[in-house]
Amino acid sequence: MPVRPRGNRGIRRTRASGRSRPSRWQYPTSALAAVTACAAAVGAVPAGPAASAGGTGPLYRDARAAPERRVRDLLDRMTLDEKIGQMDQIAVARMQGDCRSGGGELVESCMKTVLGDHATGSVLSGGGMGPPRNTPGDWARMVNAVQLYAVERTRLHIPVLYGADAVHGHNNVLGATVFPHQIGLGATWDPATAEAVAAGTARAVAATGIDWNFAPVADLARDQRWGRYYETYGEDPLLAGTLAAAHVRGTERARGAKRVAATVKHFGGYSEPANGHDRVPADVSARYLQDTLLPPYRTAVEAGAKSVMVNSGALNGVPATASPYLLTKVLRKQWGFTGVVVSDWEDVRALHTRYKVAADYPGAIALAVNAGVDMTMEPYEARLFTEGLRAAVRRGLVSRARIDEAAGRVLRLKFDLGLFEHPYVDADRADAAVLGADRDLARRAATASQVLLRNEKGTLPLGPAAKKIVVAGDHADDIDSQAGGWTVGWQRVPDGVRLPGTTVLDGIRRAAPAGTRIVRPKDAADAAAQARTADVTVVVVGEKAAAEGEADSPRPELAADQQALVKSLKASGRPVVVVMIAGRPLALGDAAGTEGLLMSWLPGTEGGHAVADVLFGKANPGGRLPVSWPRRTGNEPVHHQQLPGTNAGAESAHDVAYDFGAGLSYTDYGFDAIGLGSSSVPAGADVRVSVRVRNTGARDGETVVPVYVSRPVSTVLAPPRRLVAFTKVRLAAGEARTVRLTVPARVLAVTPGDLDGSGTPRVERGEYTLTAGERRATLHVT
Repeated sequence: MPVRPRGNRGIRRTRASGRSRPSRWQYPTSALAAVTACAAAVGAVPAGPAASAGGTGPLYRDARAAPERRVRDLLDRMTLDEKIGQMDQIAVARMQGDCRSGGGELVESCMKTVLGDHATGSVLSGGGMGPPRNTPGDWARMVNAVQLYAVERTRLHIPVLYGADAVHGHNNVLGATVFPHQIGLGATWDPATAEAVAAGTARAVAATGIDWNFAPVADLARDQRWGRYYETYGEDPLLAGTLAAAHVRGTERARGAKRVAATVKHFGGYSEPANGHDRVPADVSARYLQDTLLPPYRTAVEAGAKSVMVNSGALNGVPATASPYLLTKVLRKQWGFTGVVVSDWEDVRALHTRYKVAADYPGAIALAVNAGVDMTMEPYEARLFTEGLRAAVRRGLVSRARIDEAAGRVLRLKFDLGLFEHPYVDADRADAAVLGADRDLARRAATASQVLLRNEKGTLPLGPAAKKIVVAGDHADDIDSQAGGWTVGWQRVPDGVRLPGTTVLDGIRRAAPAGTRIVRPKDAADAAAQARTADVTVVVVGEKAAAEGEADSPRPELAADQQALVKSLKASGRPVVVVMIAGRPLALGDAAGTEGLLMSWLPGTEGGHAVADVLFGKANPGGRLPVSWPRRTGNEPVHHQQLPGTNAGAESAHDVAYDFGAGLSYTDYGFDAIGLGSSSVPAGADVRVSVRVRNTGARDGETVVPVYVSRPVSTVLAPPRRLVAFTKVRLAAGEARTVRLTVPARVLAVTPGDLDGSGTPRVERGEYTLTAGERRATLHVT
């Protein structure tokens, strides 16, 4: 039986006159109060056709019963409208204030409309949608209040799924630790780090009552113009898929106040807008879609993801939200996915209003539901969705069996998460569970993501000889830029909100040896003057924080004023180290050629410590680029899997400043040998590989061991190299170790055939060359 939460804040009760009075509804104040409230929990449930195992109530309320039996029992008790409600997700803003624009306390009349009249199955907090006071405890009280209405005030007492985009920590909540964005975690090349960050996020999310996280992103970063580039794990299918799978495992195995479901998004091919602007339709070949774009999602789905979010865009003339090929043939039938498919923000309605592939809203709903969408993110119009799907059923556009299937999947997820038994959390524990939690993990993750790309004359690490260090650039003391988009607000940290954390300037000041003078110039002119007498100048440059749409950049290059600043610092003749805070590689222009270049990505609230740890040598940089760094703008998209051709023009090949996988260390590594478990394997068999790697330098450190494959001859175009396995290894100075990796047969597969790409992916027979560094081995596939 669910426990009734206790307390005295969170819901405003209204009458027609608009007058209000204190609420009698309550929230948890302590574990003891929650336990003692059990006897006063949910009232009687209407009798139904089935009894619980103990004979004391409906079967669906019996936690000992199999989930599928509970789902079937509950569906048999539900009206059509109640089933339709389970397929809708509404923004919490519709239950606050005036029931439209959001803000303020929850209002009972608004909750009645959403949760009572329309039996809405899920609620989400979009970016910036939270309680009046942005504290973990207030978030928990708000979510508890929503659950309380759903559980106690609706006919069948069905809890809601509560969703949020916690994409780099519990980023909506002020004071929560903000981890590096996914692109930075991609630079770690470390599944264990990605899993740990996801688990930390899940614990924080669960402490505030949220049980559905819209992460990870399994899209590929292949066009630097695209504003959501930084939300990916990188440009390579194997790297992105491996880390996304680790994220899923971290989320769904985390032990917190609630279980949390992961969401693989944005399925599929969302990151390929034709002109680099978010949500612009894409045209991709069937082969490219099948062999390159879809594999990362599959890897993440097969890690156990309980939900998938659909691509907002269109592929090859078909909106993904209306694609039976993607959502049913590939996802369900080929991959065996059994979880919930949810649309993105207002995308079902867009089938009618924007894409115009449906004549009206009921027709749009029918297209999406029949394609495979189980839940529609219709954030503002519960009534329209209910009426629209009811009309679609009445017109014969959607079958009742399909509604049972979709609603059943939503209910199954609720049973899997234990929401019927544990819908609430203890709000009094939320602050302690969230505020400042996992700061050490955030620091380690940010440090592991640092990629050192240039270190001329051994300028780094900085030692005691650096008595005067100038720290220039606006980004040096800008915590909001370090956090990036999707932080407290949707686009960025809202004006007037102070985000706790450590800036690069703070980190350098704390890490500098005694006797070192840290100089912060007043402006660019002062920086140039101070640099002339500095032992080294650290100039921190980058982008302004932004999210989808606003973050699109037709010319992804360092801003002209920042290039001019770096150019003036170089003119001093003294060493200059550039630290970049950005969600993508930026063409450097006049800022190129400095003694040092450190890519810090969007390192989060502990990023200042991470940068300082690397600059002063407390940490040996081990990050490697998860993307290609363009030499200049105008060649997008840029990625290391560019196919060979007869092109010979300047920059027409994969011409980059720094290649995928690049990164320096304060020590040196070498690959002594590469070996195969067998030099000949049948098509469809995994390949066993061993690599002997050595730390040839004088410092301990971590390095990535990547294995690439190439083909002397292939029936379809193959990239010059393809990443097929990798691992990260820590080696003491002088240590050598043999690491063993497995190349799954599926990674070697390509789609054969002609331009239509209609074949089934398979491993071609013939010769393959596997490489690790300069070492090669030949494999024969028979």
